[in-house]
Formats: sequence, structure tokens, C-alpha cells
Amino acid sequence: MAHTFEQIFENNEQWIAEKLSIDPDYFGKLSKGQNPEYLYIGCSDSRVTAEDLMGAMPGQIFIHRNIANLVVPTDSNINAVVQYAVEHLKVKHIIICGHYECGGVKAALQPSDMGQLNNWLQTLRDVYRLHQAELEQITEEKARFDRLVELNVQEQCINIVKIDHVQKMWYKTGFPTIHGWIFNVRNGKLIDLKLDILEIFGEVRKIYDLKPLG
Repeated sequence: MAHTFEQIFENNEQWIAEKLSIDPDYFGKLSKGQNPEYLYIGCSDSRVTAEDLMGAMPGQIFIHRNIANLVVPTDSNINAVVQYAVEHLKVKHIIICGHYECGGVKAALQPSDMGQLNNWLQTLRDVYRLHQAELEQITEEKARFDRLVELNVQEQCINIVKIDHVQKMWYKTGFPTIHGWIFNVRNGKLIDLKLDILEIFGEVRKIYDLKPLG
């Protein structure tokens, strides 16, 4: 683990040497472009790195991360990422991956004035509001925390489908497929929530669908 800036650059030199020892043309191939099939939207948490937990190689996953893996409709950053992924990279899958022990989710459960973070976490607090009845029936705090993590992933999957670039590609090609995952930091396992996004979106389609119903 790097502890100083100098060690970071030493680690980089070691990494380069390791890659070249396996394949002398590794960086030549890497520089030719990317063709990922996955867009991964995850949390900025330093414990949760997409390539490591998925066992993926460089070039296989297009990645966007932010606090609490939110898809905020007014966030130009994530909208640009999604548009580029679906229109130019033509990814086949979009993954929303939350994780247990998420600090952003915890902040929504224990509201306080957090300055600039207030606006960002409003989307997450809206998830709590939408599912308040279910969540407040859970008496054990840790279980309620975990359930909000899961519900947040579900709601962000719905937010992805609301984006016009996604809907247009959906109706044109049938892709991308939307997946909701949880990374369990307590044991390292990935959990597929097996969300039926077509069914879930169908329940609110008349509100958010940009294609007139025939």
C-alpha cells in the first residue's frame, strides 16, 4: 500500500514492468482504444473499486463513481457519461452498484446539516421518503441501513431508464440491460438484486416514457 507520493510513482514503475513482462505490447494494445460492454456506476468509496471486485481488465468497464452511486437528473456529469456510453461505446449493460456500510446512505438515515453535501444527498433522502413505511418497519438499525442501500440501487436503476439517451437506444436495439448490484464489503461478495427493470419501469412508464404509448 502506498503511503507517500514517492511510493505511488515507484508502484507505477513496478506495475509497468509487471505488465510488460507478461506482454511486451501491453500498452501498445491499450492505446488503440476501448470497447467496453459495461457501464458501471458505483460509489466513490475508496474500498469499492470496480475492476478489483469484478476481476476485470483495463478496457472492459466504463466507470462513473460518485457519493452513494446516485443518478441525479440535473447532474451534467453523469448525463454525459451515460450518453457517451450508450451512443458511442454502445455498451450492452449498465450496472448500478451500491455497497453496504455506505457513508452517504448512513447520512440519509441520520440527517444533519452537511453543507454542500445537502443538495447531493437530497436524492438519497427522497429514496428514504418514497420507501419510508417499509424502512421504518425495520427495527434493527443495521438491517434498515442495508435495506436503504438496496432500495437506493433500485431507484437509481429507474433514474437511469428515465434518461432520454438510454430510452432511445433501448427502443432501437433492446440494449442496454440495466442491473442492480450490491457489494458486500463485509465478505467481498457481489449480490445481484435481480431487479426486473422492465416490470418496474412498466409501473411508472406513463409518467416517464419519452416514446408515446401505442
